[in-house]
Amino acid sequence: MPGFADSFGSFSPTIHGLIVSSILLPAAFTSFFAGHLADKVGRLNAISIGAAIFAVGASLEAGALSLAMFIPGRALAGVGEGFFLSTVVVYICEICPPERRGPVASLVQLLTTLGIPSGFFICYASVNIKSSYSWRLPFILQAVFATALACTAPFLPPSPRWLVDRGRTSQIGRAMERLQLDLQQFQEELESAGPATGDTNEPPARQSYQRLLWVFRADNRRQAFLGMFLMGAMQFSGIDAVLYYAPTVFREAGLSSTQSSFLASGITGIVIFISTIPASFLSDKWGRRTSSLWGAVTMAFCMLLIGSLYASGSVHKNQGAARWIVIVTIYLFTISYSITWSIGFKLYVSEIQPPQTRSAASSLAQSANWVSNFLVALVTPIFLDYSSFGAYYLFGVSIVLTGLVCLMYMPESRGKSLQTIHREFDESLHVKVIRALGRGWSEGRSQRGRVKVKEPKRMESMESSMSDLSKPEKAKEPSL
Repeated sequence: MPGFADSFGSFSPTIHGLIVSSILLPAAFTSFFAGHLADKVGRLNAISIGAAIFAVGASLEAGALSLAMFIPGRALAGVGEGFFLSTVVVYICEICPPERRGPVASLVQLLTTLGIPSGFFICYASVNIKSSYSWRLPFILQAVFATALACTAPFLPPSPRWLVDRGRTSQIGRAMERLQLDLQQFQEELESAGPATGDTNEPPARQSYQRLLWVFRADNRRQAFLGMFLMGAMQFSGIDAVLYYAPTVFREAGLSSTQSSFLASGITGIVIFISTIPASFLSDKWGRRTSSLWGAVTMAFCMLLIGSLYASGSVHKNQGAARWIVIVTIYLFTISYSITWSIGFKLYVSEIQPPQTRSAASSLAQSANWVSNFLVALVTPIFLDYSSFGAYYLFGVSIVLTGLVCLMYMPESRGKSLQTIHREFDESLHVKVIRALGRGWSEGRSQRGRVKVKEPKRMESMESSMSDLSKPEKAKEPSL
């Protein structure tokens, strides 16, 4: 934005990437501890604390007089975002019945996608303000909305599963009534799940620390590692590279003016929002696994196509059809991401965790997402400056690898209760394949080791069979 450059000067691609990504590493660090905070003070209080910190950080950004003030404000905003973002998804998953969990939890992503075009069009409108308010206004609005969230979150009904975990059984009935949920069904789910793995007689405060370690127990770590991988893979698909640097991407494709690039970026946000609407309501019909695989196929095709067009020198800023193919393919990529990975992965990562480690494991997964986000935000402008196609090939290959992992390691979770989903990992596809391959390999090896020992016995059995055939049969006694 020209107003921002007038206030702080122009930057190299490396400094540009550091400024954009300065919110991400603090978010990754605090997200690691967000599960502990949410277990200790409650989901809603953790959301309120994180939103309040974010509001302070956004206020510092809005009032910054130099980069020495702007970057710490952005980092503080990241601290708050790390605390509340993953906790929001955990809270929604815990208060929803299985048959409605997909659509309701998807509303988080739907409203997030509504914020994307809103942000682009606010910048599109404020870019013409003839003062520093052209870039300060978006941060002021961020601080206002964060303050509203911090003030209202504690008044929502608490999570019944958190109340059970903390031993506050007397409050469960009131919470279920406010949420309009069936108390008997909830009790039956808890009874069918049995005692939580890793339950101890330690006080709750001590248990909340232990759960950071429970995530890596043998019966929990597969879900935790898969969640961390999927959340990191979301960023290496290239979606945030498109969103963060959309004006730069569209200028590379031939939209030269600042307003045109912001307008195209805003349209990208609208496309994402519109695509997310049907995906939110159909998430429980498509299934998490199926949508993830189809998303990998379509997104990889888009990224590899764009990279190939740039690598072949077919894209020219002022002429040719290739630049329009790039722009259309970017839109197709964002549509595919919005209806598949953006909805499915965030919901799936929280669903598959065992009840006693759900908050901690979801926080670790969100931390992996922030670290990957930082790396993508840091290297994308450098890639685009030195190579027009390298970033697209990187994202395309990453999507292909993620699709293979989903094919082998991702059991379906649609329509199943939270207490029983993690049991699916005992009979998931990759376990069956590995066991079958292991049995075949061990049996083949044992047979090769026994071939010399068993051959004489086999010949003896054949000779005895021939001798038996040569003997006359005994006459059968006539039956009466």
